Amino acid sequence: MSEPTPGAFRPVPRTGVIYVTAEAAARGYKPGDPGWANLGQGSPETGPLEGAPPRVSAITIDPAHNRYGPVAGDWALREAVAALYNRLYRRGLPSQYSAENVCIAGGGRLALTRAVAALGNVNLGHFLPDYTAYEELLGNFRLFSPIPILLDRERGYRFDATDLRREVVGRGLGAVLRSNPCNPTGEHLRGDALRGWVEAARELDCTLIFDEFYAHYAWTDEAPGPSSAAAMVEDVERDPVIVIDGLTKNWRYPGWRLSWTLGPRRVIEALASAGSFLDGGAALPLQHAALPLLEPAHVLQEAGAIRRAFLAKRAQALEAARAIGLRVDHAPEGTFYLWASLEDLPPPYDDGMTFFRRALERKVICVPGEFFDVNPGKRRPGTRGSRFGRHVRISFGPPAQEVELGLQRLRAMIPAL
Repeated sequence: MSEPTPGAFRPVPRTGVIYVTAEAAARGYKPGDPGWANLGQGSPETGPLEGAPPRVSAITIDPAHNRYGPVAGDWALREAVAALYNRLYRRGLPSQYSAENVCIAGGGRLALTRAVAALGNVNLGHFLPDYTAYEELLGNFRLFSPIPILLDRERGYRFDATDLRREVVGRGLGAVLRSNPCNPTGEHLRGDALRGWVEAARELDCTLIFDEFYAHYAWTDEAPGPSSAAAMVEDVERDPVIVIDGLTKNWRYPGWRLSWTLGPRRVIEALASAGSFLDGGAALPLQHAALPLLEPAHVLQEAGAIRRAFLAKRAQALEAARAIGLRVDHAPEGTFYLWASLEDLPPPYDDGMTFFRRALERKVICVPGEFFDVNPGKRRPGTRGSRFGRHVRISFGPPAQEVELGLQRLRAMIPAL
């Protein structure tokens, strides 16, 4: 029997990845344990990749950096982020980002928290399915109203500019949040489709908040390298487009907990104000250590190595998943996840939570699909369970050997069809 929560505090649920990792830990899992295959953690492999720049192995701290840093981030890093986006996405365009268009925070969740904490009394559109941590994030701030938008599996979870215009006008949306590429489906809004979104937002004055933490994991021929909504912005001060990224996925340094947000200066000022009471600012020594990682040559070399290594793992995971009997309707266009339906499997393996618990018995971690049914404040009471109760998310983020081990064990778990 669990201990009661002291009366002044509410029970706070864990996000999906934290929940499944805690369940695995209760069964003996420890990070780095070679006996386990962690296909649930939303983390890329962090070691050397062929053709990638050398990994950072030591950080020298200048004693002057032991002080508090500015809440909006160290000026040198803000300048470096702006210069990188101008170099990769805005070359030749008259409107350019400056350091004043950048806010640094201590990780992606914190950057998102600052953003939603600074929102006004608006309707905020969010999608189903999407990133599990959005649920508590969107449920804890009462000034705005989270509005769910259901994506169609039959359309490959796509949502074009026409769809966006309809939802913005019909539901009175003042802002829209989405991960791009999408975690968990792998759907990637890019090219003309992304430009259409930005044009609609500009015309309708609806702020777009893009979580671009998987922007370097782009698998289509249309997007052979890093991509960003920053490329579609006409005027960095007027267009209502917010871009959030960081070292976690695209640089493969999740332990650094360092992120940035780009947007109009007035938005950045609001985010810094929110940071002044939420967190106080990111670690100054890490901000200085990150400067060489933002050099364009370094970024492009790392992105190229990611593409080569993860494309091979994507093919490996797709082939194995289909052999298991999982239905991957749409191969991921981005991210390092498979969003897989269990509906073709025999009972009880066609249920996401059962599949997850049976996999734990074989020392494999995955994430049940119901965690991606983002439902802030549990405002949508379901009488028939989650729409995604027969899905799981499987990560091919770990090293290839661990991915192979996990998929082999899942194959052995499923009875012959």
